[in-house]
Amino acid sequence: MRKTLPFLFLLFIALCHAPVLAVETAPRISDREIIENLSDLRGDIKELKAGQKALEQRFDDMNNSVNKRFDILQWMLGLFITVAISLMGIMGRILWNQQKKLTQIETSLEAQKEELSFLKSLIEKLQSLIEKLMPPKGVL
Repeated sequence: MRKTLPFLFLLFIALCHAPVLAVETAPRISDREIIENLSDLRGDIKELKAGQKALEQRFDDMNNSVNKRFDILQWMLGLFITVAISLMGIMGRILWNQQKKLTQIETSLEAQKEELSFLKSLIEKLQSLIEKLMPPKGVL
């Protein structure tokens, strides 16, 4: 075990420094090649700008389309809410009128009930008065 430890240490050091040996020197580039590469890059930049303008136009078109759809959705939602509130108002008005009529009918029934009780008591008094005014049964 003691003999393999220095060997492993040396192997580890050798493998850690191996990428340093893999460096490659780049060939020299002439001024002409640099200018040609720059001119190619200018053409690529022009193409990228044209593509970016096309993308911006597409985004603007999509934004306008989405805005139109939201406008339609907002109009439809407003119409739905207006109709719903109108229907609730109509139903409330109908219920209010029905409650008012029911209250009137109840008061008239109470008045009629009082009149009937008064008439019953009057009829009972008349019957008792008629019985008092009639001659006894054996007299006639």
